[in-house]
Amino acid sequence: MPRADPVGYRAVVTDNHRLSPGDTAPEFTLPDADGKDVSLSDYRGRKVIVYFYPAASTPGCTKQACDFRDNLAELGGAGLEVLGISPDKPAKLAKFRDNEGLTFPLLSDPEREVLKEWGAFGEKMMYGKTVTGVIRSTFVVDEQGKIEVAQYNVRATGHVAKLRRDLSV
Repeated sequence: MPRADPVGYRAVVTDNHRLSPGDTAPEFTLPDADGKDVSLSDYRGRKVIVYFYPAASTPGCTKQACDFRDNLAELGGAGLEVLGISPDKPAKLAKFRDNEGLTFPLLSDPEREVLKEWGAFGEKMMYGKTVTGVIRSTFVVDEQGKIEVAQYNVRATGHVAKLRRDLSV
């Protein structure tokens, strides 16, 4: 049974394709909150954290996004950039960005194609039931476009601090 946490639930992932360290990160081009296309290849030569979250402006996703925002200076100082991806449309992402003062790109994947390709969408257990949805996941992509860190089923609260510890940032 999934374990409850302070922001709602902890999903248990079942039978989804997963990326692993050393895999080539699947390329994508998605619109940001302003409708401008952003591609993973735009970040070649730099390390980037790509994180997937279920829905803008929900309690857990807001906490996670604000944690990334509040740690951007330290992450940036360690050479890491941040991209957040959800199925929300750009207008909702723009409102979320503006309401929370987010200063990193939020990308829109309403067709869930990138989410699926990265293993961040599929069946999961939520409150003891199997549902299909976004699996909160975080990846670090290295300068050559390879997956350096692949974390599925992460917690919204405390995740950025754990990621910083794991990366020695």
